[in-house]
Amino acid sequence: MTTRTLTVVAAGLGVPSSTRLLADRLAEASARALDAQDVQVDTEVIELRDHARELADNLLTGFPAGGLRAAIDRVTASDGLIAVTPIFTASYSGLFKMFFDVLDSDALTNLPVLIGATGGTARHSLALDHALRPMFGYLRSVVVPTGVYAAAEDWGAAGGDSGLASRIDRAAGELAGLIAGRPAARPADPFDDPVPFSQLLGRKEDR
Repeated sequence: MTTRTLTVVAAGLGVPSSTRLLADRLAEASARALDAQDVQVDTEVIELRDHARELADNLLTGFPAGGLRAAIDRVTASDGLIAVTPIFTASYSGLFKMFFDVLDSDALTNLPVLIGATGGTARHSLALDHALRPMFGYLRSVVVPTGVYAAAEDWGAAGGDSGLASRIDRAAGELAGLIAGRPAARPADPFDDPVPFSQLLGRKEDR
């Protein structure tokens, strides 16, 4: 069984957060879909609210500080990304945009991305296609065909979630297919296959 890395970026502001809830459900569904393809997944969730001050500092100084550096490294070295934002004024939140603004412009090239969003009503669902999808297209990411939007009524629907579960499963399956079909993104660890010490001595004697 192979292992892939999946990073979840959630831009929710509250605690608890419906954005974080959607991000967790997308991550769980993606892990199940990858497991069905005999692929283990190492998942990490990044809450952007924890890096709000560091993001503002990064925009002013040009350098990521503190935990933001580790968050950026994790995203750019991942095999797949789930990006979820609340919708404010018909688009992604400012915090969400700030994070992707500080990444190198080539950092997400060819990276499989699943986009998700939350909002008060279903009227804002088109923000997935007129705001998030173009942004990741500009970054040359590979965005899965199904984006997942969850309005307030989706969480409280009787007998389930009015189709939200099926949208999550479909999008997760698409992301898993892209991740499993590609070689691992992380560079090979040179310490995974060390040169035997006797061989090193032999090389020295040959000089």
